[in-house]
Amino acid sequence: MAPRAALRSANRRSALLTQAKIGDTLEEFLVDATSDPKLRQVLMSLAEAVRTIAFKVRTASCGAANCVNTFGDEQLAVDLLADKLLFEALKFSGVVKYACSEEVPEPVDMQGEGFSVAFDPLDGSSIVDTNFTVGTIFGIWPGNKLTGITGRDQAAAGMGIYGPRTIYCIALKDAPGCHEFVLQDDGKWLHIKETTEIGEGKMFSPGNLRATFDNPNYERLISHYIGEKYTLRYTGGMVPDVFQIIVKEKGVFTNVTSPSTKAKLRILFEVAPLALLIEKAGGHSSCDGLLVSGLDVEITAHDQRTQICYGSKAEVQRFEEYVYGQSPRFAEVEANA
Repeated sequence: MAPRAALRSANRRSALLTQAKIGDTLEEFLVDATSDPKLRQVLMSLAEAVRTIAFKVRTASCGAANCVNTFGDEQLAVDLLADKLLFEALKFSGVVKYACSEEVPEPVDMQGEGFSVAFDPLDGSSIVDTNFTVGTIFGIWPGNKLTGITGRDQAAAGMGIYGPRTIYCIALKDAPGCHEFVLQDDGKWLHIKETTEIGEGKMFSPGNLRATFDNPNYERLISHYIGEKYTLRYTGGMVPDVFQIIVKEKGVFTNVTSPSTKAKLRILFEVAPLALLIEKAGGHSSCDGLLVSGLDVEITAHDQRTQICYGSKAEVQRFEEYVYGQSPRFAEVEANA
């Protein structure tokens, strides 16, 4: 290796041991974050899809059934359009074997090799017409399988957040932190924040509040939040409600089931990718009533659904104690501290 190349390689290894450089472009960040060119390619391809979706969401005129642009030539509902753009980007990348989505839950052969990707093309699409923030969620797994895996097997995960700013938020399994990039006017992604710790703070986002009607434990937890004067920050969109925990570095998101309200959230397309983002940011998760991380539940079916909590350590521990009556994994950590 030439001296200059050796120095550059050493600098890149050093960057992983320190803090990622704020102000880098996405391309520069990925060169430092992973030595795998195929992983860099799929993350760049997804970023390009997110950039295009952001434009479509921003410029679409949305009715009850579909969205059209100012020329009247876009007849797909915006979530279906996002789905189409993501499949096209993944196929064009050349490094994805299979991909599936909430709209097309069975894996589609992308004719590449390296990774398989699952995504929710536009989470919160029902609130696009109200101009609330919506987003894309994706998880990237090495190899050719999207079942018989766990969230912990992911190589990377991310979100595209379409609000006043367009944000690309990603986490890589083998790189520290959770990273935010903002879309610039010239189309480039600029690294603006690295999150490594989710602390304590009284902010809550309670999903599926209907479950409190016949889930007394969940009702008691919600009463705790209100009684302790937590700040309610809930939009009805999973992407902004979970993303704010990363941005504010505090808080809790809950989505619990009951006998009359069944689970809606899918592990493959939503729960596992968001669990990687939250946990790389320094937070925790609790999934499926099993008192385990959202990264540790085996995904046996593409449409597998669950309940979930994301947040700081103390909030996830409280969630488990209130809803399930115990939280042994956190008690063990405290006992050994």
